[in-house]
Amino acid sequence: MSDLHKLTGAYAMDALDDLERARFEQHLAQCEDCRAEVAELRETAALLSETVATAPPAALRESVLAGITHIRPMAPEVPQPAPTPLADTTAGRGRGWMPFLVAAALALFVGIGAMVSQPWSDDDQVTQLTAAEEVLQAPDAEEVFLDLGEAGRATVVRSKSEDRAVISTEDMVSAPEGKAYELWFISGGEFTSAGLMPDAPDQTVVLEGSAAEAAAIGITVEPESGSEQPTTDPIAVFDLTEAA
Repeated sequence: MSDLHKLTGAYAMDALDDLERARFEQHLAQCEDCRAEVAELRETAALLSETVATAPPAALRESVLAGITHIRPMAPEVPQPAPTPLADTTAGRGRGWMPFLVAAALALFVGIGAMVSQPWSDDDQVTQLTAAEEVLQAPDAEEVFLDLGEAGRATVVRSKSEDRAVISTEDMVSAPEGKAYELWFISGGEFTSAGLMPDAPDQTVVLEGSAAEAAAIGITVEPESGSEQPTTDPIAVFDLTEAA
């Protein structure tokens, strides 16, 4: 019967098999200390279970029982002639460790449950595309490439469904000092500014404004603050009417 004292933690966690549970419940009806300890452990488990509810790992019962065996002293097999206060204190101290042992085991199990029940995974993540990527990956993307010789190379991609266009450059020379490259939507002979290009040889820039109706896209050399209308002839014109 003395072995039954160390099953309070496992009983509180519903980790006993049918035979062990039946034997322990018979013991529990006669042991006030064990009833108090079971009540305390169930209260601790209830508080922890409010954080997450996950089935305990299969090995949890064995690890808890093994820890109980090492930490809690067994009740004496042979009646002592005169129990000393030291012996009572030791027994009480052993019993007092039980809530901490089971709480620690439950806390570990709660931590495992929290990891298992994360509401996200790599498969569920939604990739956030940049504005440029949305245009480049659009099903109706139209591409025009120009080799500007010593000035570099440039490619324009336009998506009518996205109503935007993107220009990508490679080894493009810088604009003259105090000047900047300005982008333009061209339609019916009219130029509409689409923003300034940063001074970098390799870049990808989303043009400013509506691109769906543009017949072409041009680049001119303008003052570094930009112009309302072109002040120079275009150094490059990307014809979108023949885009593939």
